[in-house]
Amino acid sequence: MKQLFILLIAICIAGCQSQGNTGKQEPIGDTPVKHAPFYGVKDENGRINILVLGVDSRGEKHSRSDAIMVAQYDPKHQKAKLVSIMRDSYVKIPSYAKGYNKINTAYYLGGPELLRKTIKENFGIDVQHYVTIDFEGFVKIVDAVAPEGIEVDVPQRLIDDMGLKLAAGRQRLHGRELLSYARFRHDAESDFGRVQRQQQVLNALKDEFSNKASSLDGMFKLPGMGQELMKYVETDMSTQTILSIGGSMLLNPITEVQTMRIPVQAGYQDKTYKHAGAVLELDFIKNRAALKEFIIDEPKPVNESTK
Repeated sequence: MKQLFILLIAICIAGCQSQGNTGKQEPIGDTPVKHAPFYGVKDENGRINILVLGVDSRGEKHSRSDAIMVAQYDPKHQKAKLVSIMRDSYVKIPSYAKGYNKINTAYYLGGPELLRKTIKENFGIDVQHYVTIDFEGFVKIVDAVAPEGIEVDVPQRLIDDMGLKLAAGRQRLHGRELLSYARFRHDAESDFGRVQRQQQVLNALKDEFSNKASSLDGMFKLPGMGQELMKYVETDMSTQTILSIGGSMLLNPITEVQTMRIPVQAGYQDKTYKHAGAVLELDFIKNRAALKEFIIDEPKPVNESTK
């Protein structure tokens, strides 16, 4: 089960055939509605696409997604891919009365299902399952997987901004400190730097877990650790689905992990709207084509009409 638990680590940093939803949906305002069931769509080519959400939750019923990712496992080609979608991306939200808003607003208004629909409408890709984890869960997972901490380069500006009691430079950070490191965005790179740090932390956690799992002692601890990690996530996947994915990974282990970010370079403009604030207004032709090429291995078309 080593490969499965490595995937779960990736899911935490940051399963069903589509059942359809034929009922008429009333327009959504700015007030959250009851979250609809998740109607994930199975990839026809056998790839497993999972919507991964880091949730900005402090105990409230409705929260915003602080990190939005799509993780893919391709058993045929033994590859894993991870797409980070920046939360300020300005997108069309299905049935939303105002039409467009930041993509993390979709989760706030309608949960994982509305976010799935939003990603499908704007980027032309769908997901089969979802996983969410809140900040407290992230802290506990880091401390469980890497009790000695994760080594990163900590700039003085981050220390001052986040109120950390550290010295600048290479440091081993534990769960709560590493959460601050992954969330920091008050520098010249803003959210772009934060996405890069999130992916850096994810890879470091994956490597840490992989190293532990390679030892004999680590192998004996895997089942218990896997159960412990699952306490801190919410998902539509059943135990049977997780075991099925794990079995597939045993037969087709991951040999390569690729990452990308939306919006792509030169694929957006900084804009401000009264109802949404500062946003990233996307070049949808460029971003949709890049994402499809990455996730679906579909070459960029010579000509593609705008949305």
